[in-house]
Amino acid sequence: MFVFAFTIFEPILTAPLAKLVCYLTGAMGRLLGMFSAYASYGILFIEESEGGPVSLYVDFECAGLVEILVFLSLLTFFQAYKWREKIIVGILGIAAILAANILRLMIICIMIHFMGNEVYYLAHTIVGRMVFYLFTIMLYFYVFTRRQIKHQRVGEFDYND
Repeated sequence: MFVFAFTIFEPILTAPLAKLVCYLTGAMGRLLGMFSAYASYGILFIEESEGGPVSLYVDFECAGLVEILVFLSLLTFFQAYKWREKIIVGILGIAAILAANILRLMIICIMIHFMGNEVYYLAHTIVGRMVFYLFTIMLYFYVFTRRQIKHQRVGEFDYND
């Protein structure tokens, strides 16, 4: 399902999703007074505290489409939810993935703002990914693992008791 969904939706949703993530991240940056967004171009503009400005391009990977489609593909075939529940959990899951992605971008921007462009690799490749994947693992645990454990029965034993 993921391959089909990706083939269909990637050309349609990547740019709007990247612009949305950029806009929402930029809105938070404006509140903090550290960075702003040019969402129509998908660019975050960071005022570095010690040097000149730095711009980050929010592209395909930063949009979060792959993670959203993986989550929805897993949820579609996960049998612990009824269809109505899957729709609600899917919407909440998309919101959680977007929020985690926005938090990841904010952390990257804040690190660059305070520590300069030299920390870009550390901020983007290490810290940003760790934060994003930590939240993704928590989402997957809550949506998939916890639900499976709660509805599991072994003989007379029931986790719901």
